[in-house]
Amino acid sequence: MWDLLKAVVLGVLQGLTEFLPISSSAHLRIFPEIFGWGDPGAAFTAVVQIGTELAVLIYFRKDIWRIASAWVRSLFQPEWRGHVDSRMGWYIIVGSLPIVVLGIALKDIIEKDFRNLWITATMLVVMGLVLGVADRVGATDKAINRMTMRDAVLLGLAQAAALVPGVSRSGATISMGRALGYDREAATRFAFLLAIPAVVGAGLFTLPDIAENDNAYGWGPTIVGLVVSFVVGYAAIAWLLRYVSTKSYTPFVLYRVLLGLATMGLLAAGVLTAA
Repeated sequence: MWDLLKAVVLGVLQGLTEFLPISSSAHLRIFPEIFGWGDPGAAFTAVVQIGTELAVLIYFRKDIWRIASAWVRSLFQPEWRGHVDSRMGWYIIVGSLPIVVLGIALKDIIEKDFRNLWITATMLVVMGLVLGVADRVGATDKAINRMTMRDAVLLGLAQAAALVPGVSRSGATISMGRALGYDREAATRFAFLLAIPAVVGAGLFTLPDIAENDNAYGWGPTIVGLVVSFVVGYAAIAWLLRYVSTKSYTPFVLYRVLLGLATMGLLAAGVLTAA
């Protein structure tokens, strides 16, 4: 029963923090450490991530189909090459390259050096402030159909910064989108669309972990964690897109800064260990 409860909590954390601009890697690193739960194992982590991957694929299924079909048509039919959806396909492909290239090149550094909790806590605070400044200073007159290749590259570079725990994939991309002048809904929607190849790619990359016996909770709680992460992740996407249509990112900024400072305090007090 205890393992089931832990699986539910971790599933909620994964589902919420994968898409809200507050960093899933930070939460899955900090909270199990605070609770003294230890590492749930590579297999559990890989399976629970599949839940959020399914959430984003199902929520954006119509967008994915429309963009993918227009992109494929543009390869063979010249009249489709200027269509906004075919261009969006190229923007997502090009914007995904930085996180793929850097993720492979820096794999060992990411898995070892970047997992230091001091780095995670610092990134929570710094990128929270960046999100706050970008949201207040950025213009709000550009819709997603005004995306350009230059913007896609810059947004892709911003997403790649999330390889450092504590940055947040959606938070970094949204910050860049706001700095480039996109309205909140456009910046958030493109952040989610751009995340699809990265999230699915990360899931495929961790599939071999599922075959390992490195699962501290067993398969019953693990499947429960997957279902919870899917439901919570789907709800988080829907809620955030509605929320940003009328409100700012200020609550997320405050939360990030407070969590980062609290983590620093716990590290300084010896309650948490950095490594």
